[in-house]
Amino acid sequence: MRRALCAATFAAVAAGCSGPACPLHTFAEASEVLASYRDMRRPARVLRAEASVDRRDGDGRVRGTVLMFVERDDRVRFDAMTQFGAAAILTSDGERFALTDLRENEFFVGPTCEANIERLLGLRLSAAQVTRLLLGESPEIDAEARVVRCEGGRYRVTLRDADGRRQELELEVREADRDAPPEAQRMRLRRSEVFHPDGRLQWRVTYDDYRFVVDPRDAEGRGVVMPFTVRFEDPGNGADTRVRFERLDLNVEVPPDAFTQTPRPGLTVRHLGCE
Repeated sequence: MRRALCAATFAAVAAGCSGPACPLHTFAEASEVLASYRDMRRPARVLRAEASVDRRDGDGRVRGTVLMFVERDDRVRFDAMTQFGAAAILTSDGERFALTDLRENEFFVGPTCEANIERLLGLRLSAAQVTRLLLGESPEIDAEARVVRCEGGRYRVTLRDADGRRQELELEVREADRDAPPEAQRMRLRRSEVFHPDGRLQWRVTYDDYRFVVDPRDAEGRGVVMPFTVRFEDPGNGADTRVRFERLDLNVEVPPDAFTQTPRPGLTVRHLGCE
């Protein structure tokens, strides 16, 4: 009797330590997982937010408040705030980049490209990539091979390109959807990493603190679950940026001049190219 009780207890403990189970029916193809996740995120087209940003790099640590406005696919606006108002404003309408630096009394203008976006954000990404990151998605490498497996209730997708780079994405399935067919499973992106051909980490983005945000356009009160903490790591440049949303609204009306700027009187205008 005692032996049977011990065996039952061991089995219960082992089952409890096994972690979340994978769905009963899983995706067979990596492309299907990623396509399904993109479809779930598609209702989130516009994001307006106030965020606390904490950035560390070789020059030290910078913390502050940033007001954000982004619209798919590649329109962005970031206002870096101080207690006295904006210190710097970056905008891109997808083609034209502009940066107002009120600390140095300069106005930069040029094409939208990764080098120019990096000037304020410290992230060497395109405007479209930044938009996807903030909307809870991830840029993807141009993959020749795609593999998916499920472990611990999460899909792990591995992409490989022709140059030998590798990307790994981890998508968590809601516990309530364990018995749902693949196309009905609701997922949350937890991690996306890209590695150089030699295995070194190129960049990593992680997502946490998901919360439901109502879509004001939806008459039935539906919305999108959004990550309120996004962390971006760029080891090559020694950069680590954490964004924590304090306030976040979806699909609000976009002012006609939200993503463009003209130089204010007294600012020195400087024209930029792309490195």
